[in-house]
Amino acid sequence: MKVVVTDFIEPDLEWEAAEMAKRGMDFACHQLKFAPAAEVIAATKDADIVVVNMVPITPEVVAGWERVKLVIRHGTGYDNVQVSALTEAGIPLVYIPDYCTDEVAEQAIALIFACARRIVSSRATLDESSARGQWDFRDVIPMFRMAGKTLGILGCGRIGGAVYRKLKSFGFRFLVCDPYLSEKRRQELEGVTFVDIETLFRESDFITIHTLLTDETRHIVNAETLALMKPTAYLVNTARGPMVDVCALADALRNGVIAGAGIDVYDTEPPETDYPLVDLPNAILTPHLAWYSEDAGMRIREIIVEEIDRYAAGQPPRYAVNKDVLTAKA
Repeated sequence: MKVVVTDFIEPDLEWEAAEMAKRGMDFACHQLKFAPAAEVIAATKDADIVVVNMVPITPEVVAGWERVKLVIRHGTGYDNVQVSALTEAGIPLVYIPDYCTDEVAEQAIALIFACARRIVSSRATLDESSARGQWDFRDVIPMFRMAGKTLGILGCGRIGGAVYRKLKSFGFRFLVCDPYLSEKRRQELEGVTFVDIETLFRESDFITIHTLLTDETRHIVNAETLALMKPTAYLVNTARGPMVDVCALADALRNGVIAGAGIDVYDTEPPETDYPLVDLPNAILTPHLAWYSEDAGMRIREIIVEEIDRYAAGQPPRYAVNKDVLTAKA
């Protein structure tokens, strides 16, 4: 059996190579994130299992494969993989949705608090006040007590649910917009009010996004939905950059339509130097590290090897995107 990694974010994959060697499997790793499709095909066509981080898996790439039987996406999202092409080819796509739930929830919460308490701009206030020898808080007021405010969660799966659980004791009123939640899941979210998207945007003091990027959710934050928000409200995005029409968000921040935003994800990564939010004082930007901790970084590697072991043992994957392929194979 041969395992090929198309691209990776770890310093090296020596641990993976050693694990595959223990199992008698061939292993190869590449850095093909920006490579043309022909190069990706050449590197992966004779693999049994392909592990992909950010390389686009397109119909052209899938058509070039000779024996691939499983694709594992290194991460929680899979918008760089054309699932329909894999399904047509009878290839299951596995993703890893649960390796960094706490980390992303904690980053979203950190951004919520950083926005509300104006943590970043407070440093400039400190420096300027120190220089003049007198406090001047004009650039960081007003601030408002967070207890009693409304937190809107857009998408309440693993990460959105973790945000809710971690913040339950802070005195928020919680609104959730997620039309795909099961009734069982709704009952588990005790104390939450389920609303439509317009109500979420209109009534929330803070909105945090935790849904997958799909055609339905792309630019779900746009000029129209931003216009529904309170001028004192904040938007936080730790999900995927294209959820937000960034030009519309820049206009909203510049013109006082909303008070601020905390952003960890971008349409182009890393964002270009002329990214529309980069010079706005009411935008807090972090470098797509919501997923990261040493713990999560190692755990996703372990889970990927576990998925390879499951495949080799003839067992179904833990989380398959295109489950119909598994049913057809059975």
